[in-house]
Amino acid sequence: MDIKQEILELRKIIEEHNYNYYVLDNPTVSDFEYDALMQKLIKLEETNPELADENSPTKRVGGAVLSEFEQVQHLVPMQSLGDVFSYDELMEFDQRVRQGLNGEAPEYVVEMKIDGLSVSLEYENGSFVRGSTRGDGMVGEDITENLKTIKAIPLKIDTKTERLEVRGEVYMPKKSFEELNAEREVSGEPLLANPRNAAAGSLRQLDSRIAAKRKLDIFVFNIQDAPADFAKTHSEGLEKLRSLGFKVSPKRCVVDSMEKAYLEILKIGEERQNLLFDIDGAVVKVDSLEKRERLGTTSKVPKWAIAYKFPAEQKETTLEDIIVQVGRTGVITPNAVLTPVRVAGSVVSRATLHNEDFIKAKDIRIGDRVLIQKAGDIIPEVVSVLKEKRTGDEKVYHMPTHCPACGEELFREDGEAALRCLSTNCPAQRLRSIIHFASRGAMDIEGLGDAVVEQLIDENLIKNSADLFYLKKEQLVPLERFAEKSAQNLIDAIEKAKSNPLDKLLCGLGIRLIGARGAKAIASHFENIDNIMAASVEDILAIPDIGEKMAESLVHYFAQGETRELIEKMKAAGVNMTAEKTAVGGVLEGKTFVLTGTLPTLKRSEAQKIIEDNGGKVSGSVSKKTDFVVAGEEAGSKLDKAMDLGVAVITEEDLLGMV
Repeated sequence: MDIKQEILELRKIIEEHNYNYYVLDNPTVSDFEYDALMQKLIKLEETNPELADENSPTKRVGGAVLSEFEQVQHLVPMQSLGDVFSYDELMEFDQRVRQGLNGEAPEYVVEMKIDGLSVSLEYENGSFVRGSTRGDGMVGEDITENLKTIKAIPLKIDTKTERLEVRGEVYMPKKSFEELNAEREVSGEPLLANPRNAAAGSLRQLDSRIAAKRKLDIFVFNIQDAPADFAKTHSEGLEKLRSLGFKVSPKRCVVDSMEKAYLEILKIGEERQNLLFDIDGAVVKVDSLEKRERLGTTSKVPKWAIAYKFPAEQKETTLEDIIVQVGRTGVITPNAVLTPVRVAGSVVSRATLHNEDFIKAKDIRIGDRVLIQKAGDIIPEVVSVLKEKRTGDEKVYHMPTHCPACGEELFREDGEAALRCLSTNCPAQRLRSIIHFASRGAMDIEGLGDAVVEQLIDENLIKNSADLFYLKKEQLVPLERFAEKSAQNLIDAIEKAKSNPLDKLLCGLGIRLIGARGAKAIASHFENIDNIMAASVEDILAIPDIGEKMAESLVHYFAQGETRELIEKMKAAGVNMTAEKTAVGGVLEGKTFVLTGTLPTLKRSEAQKIIEDNGGKVSGSVSKKTDFVVAGEEAGSKLDKAMDLGVAVITEEDLLGMV
């Protein structure tokens, strides 16, 4: 056998093993035997570079390092699905489908709704040529190199079809997620929130070797583009894809009525906790592709499919203790310490209890059995106390009277639920204040994370945010976590932050009630820090969208001697104290925009800057005065409100086209 034939044969054998292991979950060789075959192929390809192939299984280990992801214009839009939450809403969808089909009764396919990241896979003449993210549905990002590392994705398929595009959901299995977080905990890295975020973050790594280590998987659930004779129904199409080597939607079934579809959905809900991957619902689709064509789509969703979302998952656990945290503005927040329990894809051991009134209203006691859930499947919260399970050993909790960080007496202002520490020397406030100052939404000092700030305070190198601008490289090099290069990188990042516009500084100061948008308006109006410090409440109230409490908070903050010393110290260090010049007469002048969802290439802050640099205004809520809503992936209630009010909805591409 010649070298070329040997290489081709090895590739074929390895891909068969990949299919058996990653698609069929039925390995036919040991890991040792598989690794030996792979090493043999790697050596043959290295010594015979003229026989290289972009779709060789050796490419699955990663290696390509990109500077950025290129944009991909989807030939077939990757639409999102409408959501329903009840049997009645399912039946309403069924009625709409029947009306659209002039009374014909459709067959439906019911599938699990995998909780991951939607991607497109494109094949030309049987070879995998490109993979991309959904983005805003029209434009995504090219993540081909990262997708090649997922061994369940076939790099070659045995078909004469000239072009085939399929859609799938990339996910991280629960076990892989737990292993990844265990590794991150050992190395001191922050833990990832849930498998979905972990999968999304892995696919957006510019270095494909990182994605290769993350043990991602995929289920293909739709044919986006194929010849007309490829399949007549969705279920037939999935079976054909399965025969070509794709890992397709698990445990799907075809039913002849919505009542039967609902029973299948209930079965999926019962199996949810025992699955090896996360799901957040079930999907019901019209099976006939011809009927789908007749039903069509809206600008946002197909009329032939709907997602049934399961109610927020609730779990019972024990509230072991209540601890308080001192925030950067002095607010004392009680938090529940829970017996760890897995909820909605991640292990929860803490939940906020908001304030004293919340604890009293729910009669929460230490030792209680409680029900918890994640608000919006994100933030852990205590839903209720299972009082019938009390044993009598539970303890009533009383909020502290003095700050746990500095010992000063705590105060509760009239009309507020929050308990506060008013001490200006509170170490907990100082720590969180500096962390906020360096954060991305404020001064954006890269490399200055929570642990580094805490370390600098412990080493007595900084006492406040102004001290950051006086740090020297030689002070950092001897510290743990630092070396020559990392120390210089942090000094450079701090130096770069000095030139930030005034609104970033204002936001970073952490003035109560003054967020990023308020800081932008104030900086633009007063132009420099001295004008702001000299302003009265009445002067500040002249700014649109600035209320009385915000104005009073600003005046109170700058009246403090400690604040003025801080500002003078920053001035002396060369920190910019003037506002960025706003665009006058820009192409977006007089237009109000609202941003919602995840944009394909721009961060929210970058899109806002583009709008404001061109004379436009960005608002946080949709109203009749809104001119445009810029919608990205997973746009939520703001998009719905825009549709209701008839506000124009545009994509990131539309926005960039305007400017």
